[in-house]
Amino acid sequence: MVLVDTSVLLDVIEDDPEWADWSQRQVASAKHSVLPDFFIGAHAAVNGMPILTRDVRRYRNYFPTVRLISPT
Repeated sequence: MVLVDTSVLLDVIEDDPEWADWSQRQVASAKHSVLPDFFIGAHAAVNGMPILTRDVRRYRNYFPTVRLISPT
């Protein structure tokens, strides 16, 4: 598991000319696991927070009481 600093996410979101390629490769290689989704879901469930996601399958399975904001 890898924790990702906000600066890396901003590189990807803002398509930073210097860092976006490196950051995209690192995020892609580090986020292929259920564990990060599980931590997000647990945090949302405990705090009564909704989750903004396009990948609803896992959240609906493990956290059926969490409100999901999704395109589906």
